[in-house]
Amino acid sequence: MTFEYKNVYVGNTSTVVGPYEYQGPLGNLFDKTFKDFYCDSKTIEQGEINLEKTAINILLKKTKLKEKDINLLISGDLLNQITPSVYSAKCFKVPFLGIYTACASSVEGIIIGSNFIDEGYIEKSIVTVSSHNLTSEKQFRNPTEYGALKPKTATFTSTGAGSILLQNKKTNIAVKSATIGKIIDFNQKDPNNMGAVMACAAADTIREHLKDLKIDPDYYDLILTGDLGIYGKEILKEYMLKKYKIALNNYDDCGVLLYDLDHQKEVNAGASGPASSALVTYSYIYKLMQEKKLKKVLLVATGALFSPISIYQKMSIPSIANAISLEVV
Repeated sequence: MTFEYKNVYVGNTSTVVGPYEYQGPLGNLFDKTFKDFYCDSKTIEQGEINLEKTAINILLKKTKLKEKDINLLISGDLLNQITPSVYSAKCFKVPFLGIYTACASSVEGIIIGSNFIDEGYIEKSIVTVSSHNLTSEKQFRNPTEYGALKPKTATFTSTGAGSILLQNKKTNIAVKSATIGKIIDFNQKDPNNMGAVMACAAADTIREHLKDLKIDPDYYDLILTGDLGIYGKEILKEYMLKKYKIALNNYDDCGVLLYDLDHQKEVNAGASGPASSALVTYSYIYKLMQEKKLKKVLLVATGALFSPISIYQKMSIPSIANAISLEVV
């Protein structure tokens, strides 16, 4: 399902990260860095709440807006009952929608906010997502203090939060279209190989987007997936070529771009988490678009929809990918 928008623009963005993200190649582009995983809080879970609060406050400051100017706050994260999003949202007196499609939540939020704006129901929406390495690893796999060895296909949950302001007032970057993906299940069961889980969902959404709009991949200066990592990235390229006869020549992955994979060996196959796509897009890609070095970008956020319960019961891991196009106007 693909929508086209006539009146949705990016007002500004903000990014807040932890120490590993700052040490990566994009470190100097983020708005704020916390030196450790506690993020100026008593616990790591409260630290993730503070990541979201900080990102929203920075965005309000950058745009010179007040809480009363925002019509809708949309937030999502990885923890049970999206706890960080709920506790951060209660600090802002703004109508709230909590969302969850795992690492695809960033684009899901943009789609929801864009639909409200384009239909004229609201004028401004802030969309925020977060993830935290220690909180997510503790919930979905093993706490890092266990010292469990991970295979090279495992990704490293990013620590950070990204916020974006969507509005009906024209700027030089517009949200032009969006494609809502379908749940795809290729019977993958390894939670330490998320790239293999999500690659086929990304392929299906990219194909549907191109077909619905009757365009070729080369229409975009860059097609960017959320967090497939180095192995999922290659699976996607190969799958697109063999299955759909579509070559992705202008393609990259946020999970690969966020860290220095040659030197940050602990991140294995690259970044994952809802924050991955937001941190890369709202800093690096947004800057390139402002400078008009990129004019048309398709962002495809990918999500693995599993829980500890489904893994313990040896169920397969469904996945989804949602896409939005950003264009310089």
